Amino acid sequence: MGQTITLTGMVLSAMPVGDYDKRILILTRERGKIAAFVRGARRPNSVFLAAANPFAFGQFEVFEGKSSYNVAKVNISSYFRELAEDLDAVSYGFYFLEMAAYYTQENMDGTDFLNLLYMTLKALLKTSLDNRLVRRIYELRVLVLHGEYPDVFACAKCGRKDSLHYFSIQRRGTLCPSCLKGERAVPVDASLLYALQYMITAPLEKLYTFTLAAPVFVKLDGIVEGYIQQYQEHTFQSAQMLRICGRT
Repeated sequence: MGQTITLTGMVLSAMPVGDYDKRILILTRERGKIAAFVRGARRPNSVFLAAANPFAFGQFEVFEGKSSYNVAKVNISSYFRELAEDLDAVSYGFYFLEMAAYYTQENMDGTDFLNLLYMTLKALLKTSLDNRLVRRIYELRVLVLHGEYPDVFACAKCGRKDSLHYFSIQRRGTLCPSCLKGERAVPVDASLLYALQYMITAPLEKLYTFTLAAPVFVKLDGIVEGYIQQYQEHTFQSAQMLRICGRT
């Protein structure tokens, strides 16, 4: 057995291996996304029975084998069991895990992605928040971390920073009236523009502290969905399930 290290992270996915083991993906602060084997995790009396499941968050003591990590000990601080009691919330939760798994990799600093994921799952437990809004906030912030988010602070053509009354998916951002000719764009009022700007720049601890009027959300929903469809190459299975179940 090699030297053990302690990593803080969340289980993104788990799959059975052999008769009693599991292979899990963990998003960690220290080493990004890693794969690890959990020996005996499927045995009824295993100390890893609950810890080797999606959403489990805490500390994982692992050692490096020849080709993978192996879990030696866990200290789980949150299982997010409340999500399992709400089909709507857990459906969104699995989508967020899948998205995190796609955008992260091993040997990266996973702090920002992990913090965002943790706070987003906490937001799903807030009855005052619409899960559809939580989804759009999360998606946009993931794009921010990945460096692919739209520019909603200046005109995408001339750089003007005021009178940003339109949004163009093709131009990846806002447009002023002077640059609208010949462009495909949708109107953006002050409330919608502020919401987009806030979602991109707000401190994480304040990110899920607002709601939107229904007409504003409908417009924001269309913009974020259209932007993702245009520029996100990967298709997430959990997102398709959300669509099939009418949770979009």
